[in-house]
Amino acid sequence: MISTPDRQRAVALIDEARAQGARLETACHELGITARTHQRWTRDGELREDRRPWVERSVPANALTPTEEQEILDVCHRPEYAGLPPEQIVVRLFDEEERYLASPSTVYRVLHKHREVVHRGRARPPRRRARPTTYQASGPNCVWSWDCTWIGGPIKGEHYYLVMMLDIYSRKITGWEVFLAESAHNSRAVLERAVLAEKIVGQPLVLHADNGSPFKGATLLEKMHDLGITPSFNRPRVSNDNPYSESLFRTCKYRPCYPVDGFATIETAREWVAGFVRWYNHEHRHSAIRFVTPAQRHAGEDGNVLANRDRINRAARAANPARWSGKTRNWTPVGTVSLNPERELQVTTVEPEKQAD
Repeated sequence: MISTPDRQRAVALIDEARAQGARLETACHELGITARTHQRWTRDGELREDRRPWVERSVPANALTPTEEQEILDVCHRPEYAGLPPEQIVVRLFDEEERYLASPSTVYRVLHKHREVVHRGRARPPRRRARPTTYQASGPNCVWSWDCTWIGGPIKGEHYYLVMMLDIYSRKITGWEVFLAESAHNSRAVLERAVLAEKIVGQPLVLHADNGSPFKGATLLEKMHDLGITPSFNRPRVSNDNPYSESLFRTCKYRPCYPVDGFATIETAREWVAGFVRWYNHEHRHSAIRFVTPAQRHAGEDGNVLANRDRINRAARAANPARWSGKTRNWTPVGTVSLNPERELQVTTVEPEKQAD
């Protein structure tokens, strides 16, 4: 209960804030009350006493009596109804006894009041899952992402399996392969080759994947442990937790030269993917990293490339300033890159290991 002096101070503060241009709702929210409470306190232009704590609450005319509540519970406790939801109970009473007991929502409310609404059945009850840890990469070979996708085979219904991983900092594809089957053994082969190619054996690395079995096999996880790699996974059935790989696969399959009718052989598929990887790493100007190629950013060459672009832009602006209404384009290199940045309370920053001189 708020005392009269406290109400007076609150009303005075609200009036002062409104005199300076604040809205009533905003000023009341800052003090933890509603605009309706302020109106009730200041009705007829004078401060009124808040009598709500002492007001007797009348029982609604349509409220259930204790006898009616117990009748609903007794019906729900019948052996033939004990395993049925209220919707089923209500309609069965219509059909079998020509009787209206209560609405399904009323039955739910009574059961909830008596703590008898529980999860039933063999399915697991729904659970709220914490979002995955946010990892931040401040350089290449800190956080990788990988996934597997189907690519068409020679006939309808037959597919090959493409595994690709990329560095989220530079967007460089660090490993890939096309297989006839999807398995943790095949994924392990791609990982080993990628780590050896990047020469990062024993260096700290986070590798993010979805919850598919090819990325959670026991032997694969053991190999990741041996290599000093920290595994990271999506929430179940949430593809948005692995956006970098999803975006990479879309770029791959939406290339104009992608054979939408499928690949004749697995060798043909591997040859095409090899060409795509070369184009993506060394020719494709990626929009998320200031339109430099992933290979340039991975090698640390993006700073010089962007500085040269900035110099050209500034010279063009100085040569003809009338055509420029503002500053030149931002050519500052992109800094730290985050994986799943929604979760702010648990953030792990992975920094590249410094090379010995």
